[in-house]
Amino acid sequence: MILIDPPTWPGWGRTWSHLVSDSSIEELHDFAGRLGLPGRLFDEDHYDVPVERYNEAVAAGAIEVSGSQLIRRLLASGLRVTQAQRAGRSPGPG
Repeated sequence: MILIDPPTWPGWGRTWSHLVSDSSIEELHDFAGRLGLPGRLFDEDHYDVPVERYNEAVAAGAIEVSGSQLIRRLLASGLRVTQAQRAGRSPGPG
């Protein structure tokens, strides 16, 4: 199932939502691809969705949940990438 939280996250001059899958990264990429979200909006376990695309994501089938519910479902799925995991990764080739 694809989940989206409310657009409450500020950054880069706009407000963002998070789009996740509670079953697989492949499902998430497929959904994002159908929406035409660029790959640069993918952040290891979620897509950042600008506020102006929120209603489009919901109309396409994303289920609206609170931010805390989104995190709980992502953790339960085993797909969550923690800050510690992110910090432990070496940067790619420059």
